[in-house]
Amino acid sequence: MNEIFSKFATAVARQAGRPMVFGVACILLIVWAAWGPFVGFSENWQLIVNTATTIVTFLMVFLIQNTQNRDGMALQIKLDELIRAIDSARDDFIDLEELSEKQLNTLREKLGHLGQHARSHGIPEIEDATGHVEKAASELHATVGRARAALSRRQERSAGS
Repeated sequence: MNEIFSKFATAVARQAGRPMVFGVACILLIVWAAWGPFVGFSENWQLIVNTATTIVTFLMVFLIQNTQNRDGMALQIKLDELIRAIDSARDDFIDLEELSEKQLNTLREKLGHLGQHARSHGIPEIEDATGHVEKAASELHATVGRARAALSRRQERSAGS
């Protein structure tokens, strides 16, 4: 049941974000507004759009939240894998999303102080900072390449078995 709901939520969220769906919604509102004078802007006329938008909004909140939860979880898994794959990365940063808000704030304060210290003592020039970023990006690129090669080798061995 969960898988069916997840697939449905993903499909609805993707469709709801398309320009054509937005255009259809605008056209429906224009038709509803144009219909007002013919029905004397009655309470029923107002109730139709109020009820429809309330129901659609109520249901979309749950569908979009489901999609956002899964996207967030997938992003956390990807980040955890990158942390695990980089030799110089701190493994204790894996699963930080499981910490309490107080623990996260404490960690952010500690890391903020480290960043301030590094900026005031370790990196005096912008060119130096750019060099550090480029070096880190190169190391990350090399690590990802090694991880992909290892995964390919594992998949080849699995396929050969």
